[in-house]
Amino acid sequence: MIDDISGAAGIDPAGSVLYRKILGSAFATLPPRLQELHGTTTVRRWKGHAEVRRGSGIMARIVGAIFGFPKAASKVPVTVILSPEEGAERWSRNFDGKVFSSVQSRGTGRNEGLLMERFGVASFALAIVVKDGRLGLVPHRWSLLGIPMPRFLLPTGLSFETEESGEFCFDVEISAPLVGLIVAYKGTLRPD
Repeated sequence: MIDDISGAAGIDPAGSVLYRKILGSAFATLPPRLQELHGTTTVRRWKGHAEVRRGSGIMARIVGAIFGFPKAASKVPVTVILSPEEGAERWSRNFDGKVFSSVQSRGTGRNEGLLMERFGVASFALAIVVKDGRLGLVPHRWSLLGIPMPRFLLPTGLSFETEESGEFCFDVEISAPLVGLIVAYKGTLRPD
């Protein structure tokens, strides 16, 4: 419950953290572990395990390598470090030594109300949807080097966060037209 953590150091009940800004009152409907991970202004380190699947086509392998996605594995240790930056938050993901990161920020202009996630030269505008105890991420548009890309080439996939048995659970799938599955990873995390 949000009331259980609102007095702790770094917790932000007033609404200056990224997900609270975007979600507004819907933030309070998130399961406790999601509120804990997304509801603070401090650096967080969470650890757990994940299963990783990778696309097998040549284009999927190339795209996966460019973005530094982890290799396929049935159970791999995962560490995620979330670090606030000016108006944004860096997510560094370490899958058993394979590190990739992104920067998340609040959308502006035509992306107002959306979460922006940047992986190097590629940026994605994502809607955050809260439904049935899940926080879903729905791709809306994307750009490369700041140049808008065609919607029919927009990478998609079912991606969500939830809580099960007191653990933060994630399930991310990234696929692209003409490429197919690039990477999918799911697992659990707990505060370190």
